Amino acid sequence: MKRVHAYTDGACSGNPGPGGWGVALTATNSAGIVKSRFFSGYCPDTTNNRMEVQAAIEALKALKTACDVTVFSDSQYLVNTMSKGWARRKNTDLWQELDELVKIHTIKWTWVKGHANVPGNETVDALATGAIRNKQGKDYRA
Repeated sequence: MKRVHAYTDGACSGNPGPGGWGVALTATNSAGIVKSRFFSGYCPDTTNNRMEVQAAIEALKALKTACDVTVFSDSQYLVNTMSKGWARRKNTDLWQELDELVKIHTIKWTWVKGHANVPGNETVDALATGAIRNKQGKDYRA
């Protein structure tokens, strides 16, 4: 099974307001070959929490086969809802979509402190805020 590290982040300019999400995927296959992909998206009217969940959805949707995934996020809302069963009072549409994607993969949810010089987290923060600034997402592979 392919091993994947997925860094995800959501951002919002105002809350609610225009938002963006960013994803950095690093996959290692059984032969030890590493591939990376970085991508982001934009939403003109949303909330920060919605963008945090959307980033995780987009990361898992990008995986074409079942994977062993570690999702890194600075969102306690996302990580604790998925790993500790926090209540889902809002954003039920996104939680339902995420629940379907989670069934495909083996996932470990890991919280990282935001703005603490964690390279993957800094990358996705820049992608999410860049999507807001540019009013569009982008996609590239390394």
